[in-house]
Amino acid sequence: METGKLPSEMLEKYIFKKAKSNKAKRNEVIVRPSLGEDCAVLDMGNEFLILSTDPITGACENLGRLLVNINSNDIYSNGCEPIGLLITLLLPPDFKEEALSTLSDELFSETEKAGLEILGGHTEITDAVNRPVVSATVVGKSVNRNFIKTGGAEIGQDVIMTKYAALEGTSILAADNETALSEFLPKKTIEKAKSLSSLLSVRKEGLIAPKYGATSMHDVTEGGILGACYEIAEGSVVGITVYADNIPVLEETKEICRLFGINPLRLISSGSMLITAHNGERLVDALEKEGVRAEIIGKITEKNKYIIYNNKKEVLGVPEPDQIYSARLK
Repeated sequence: METGKLPSEMLEKYIFKKAKSNKAKRNEVIVRPSLGEDCAVLDMGNEFLILSTDPITGACENLGRLLVNINSNDIYSNGCEPIGLLITLLLPPDFKEEALSTLSDELFSETEKAGLEILGGHTEITDAVNRPVVSATVVGKSVNRNFIKTGGAEIGQDVIMTKYAALEGTSILAADNETALSEFLPKKTIEKAKSLSSLLSVRKEGLIAPKYGATSMHDVTEGGILGACYEIAEGSVVGITVYADNIPVLEETKEICRLFGINPLRLISSGSMLITAHNGERLVDALEKEGVRAEIIGKITEKNKYIIYNNKKEVLGVPEPDQIYSARLK
């Protein structure tokens, strides 16, 4: 099998179909596994409990920052508040104590900035891995018993994208390949690309969008912007038309993707959120007043999934393996 997320047809066959037919159903569970839904939602009475889990497998640097932000984003994308994380660290036998100290500092620094607690977890030295594998389960709660699903898009809504495509992928490729890239790019470009890791949180948009009619929110991870667009439409049982020329891409992202021979629209893009809402311009204005760049990049339709490049309409197919796994300097 190819590296990356399981293809959607395999997820349906081996996970979602079996989850639906499993007779062990709890009344507390409100949202169960389905394509694009990153969080489980449990009704605990006064509020909903929100749970999600994600590993970091495509990066070697900034693991603590990535882990905290990527997991917190799942909760923010439900319009909810993260509380803390349970963290698993699987470290190879040659992992240095100095590196562990750096990873630990990152984890506690990032959680402190986000107002989260590290609730527990597991740490282990194991020869089952040849580089660090870090994973977390994030715990959150609703506010006034409200939450938003990925699968809530409605026909006729605008599709709004925040920030820029491939922020996470750009920062990972720059940090993990800094020496090699220095032969092709100015130091200033590489440093700016690395600094994009500071933009990975979608907290602001997660808090703002529900106030302006958002019915679906989805943080953009593996599969990039196009993968996330497909998942919103599939999960909501609607169609979508994506205007590729409206998708903002930073110049340093274009340069790095060109060198690696990859498509920034299919590169892991944490830090960007997709939102669907009627009167998207109103939401874009509200986001930009709070310092969050936003752009309308598509429309929710009754059926079919399309992408328009240079006025040419193409079918938007199922998400491909994320391009970070095939990135090689040309």
